[in-house]
Amino acid sequence: MEIINNVTDNVIKKAARALKEGQLVAFPTETVYGLGADASNEKAVSRIFSVKGRPTDHPLIVHISSINQLDKWAIDIPDYAIKLARIFWPGPLTLILKRSELAGEYITGSQESVGIRVPFQRIALQLLAEFEYLGGAGIAAPSANRFGAVSPTNANDVNDEIGTYLSSNDFILDGGQCQVGVESTIIDCSGESPNILRPGAITSEIISATTGLNISKIFEKNVTRASGNLDSHYSPKAKVILDVNANPGEGFIAMADVPTPVGAIRLASPSTVEQYAKELYKALRLCDKKNLKKVIAIQPNGGGLAIAIRDRLSKSASSN
Repeated sequence: MEIINNVTDNVIKKAARALKEGQLVAFPTETVYGLGADASNEKAVSRIFSVKGRPTDHPLIVHISSINQLDKWAIDIPDYAIKLARIFWPGPLTLILKRSELAGEYITGSQESVGIRVPFQRIALQLLAEFEYLGGAGIAAPSANRFGAVSPTNANDVNDEIGTYLSSNDFILDGGQCQVGVESTIIDCSGESPNILRPGAITSEIISATTGLNISKIFEKNVTRASGNLDSHYSPKAKVILDVNANPGEGFIAMADVPTPVGAIRLASPSTVEQYAKELYKALRLCDKKNLKKVIAIQPNGGGLAIAIRDRLSKSASSN
């Protein structure tokens, strides 16, 4: 396995060829780092599940380079889904659609739907375009971490998480720190109207204001299984506790205007909700690096991206 810091055009070509040959490539997106495989290669995709320790009935998201590739993976696409894709792709939005024959059950967790998105990140888009130039159709890519653990937002965290599980022919492409920091919004487009299954940076308020669509927020229980939609997920080794006072020696995450309790170890002091999302997973990982037993997180109030942060923290705390 090789971590490549200077991701040139030649590196992109080499990584795309590796994907075509059935290897795994971890790469940055605007949300978190993904662990990619050729989505049409069942054997390669099976390695994703093995490396992550991920249940095979937990569906994967297929990444494509543009909306022009959408009908390869999905059929009977509703007009409102096309509208969402045209407005928000590339971007941190995943659409759940009725699957085509190309979207095998090994991708969908044996469901009749498939998750698709176009990431908004230079390296990811170049890799997808080169992969498709070589004849590929899409890259299946869940977050590049062990199942249920904290998603990585930089290449070193990818290596820490799964480096020992990768082969010598796999790659980790270093694109720096992810800009969003939490996973994409997932919208179920299999019904008459769109429903949010997982909150993210593309919020219901943004969608309604931009498209006029009425968005339902389901977030937890739903018949459609989707990535990161279990009750517990995104968890460090430390015990995560929400909205209580931190004791001496415990980790502490809160907005910058919340003072650090005496003796607590400050892990993040974001000044905005956007910064909170970007720094959250890094702070949770720092807690483990410091061998802390507990981390106290004071959740941000309000709507929008704060909802996604509270969703991730709630699932993280549920794993303890």
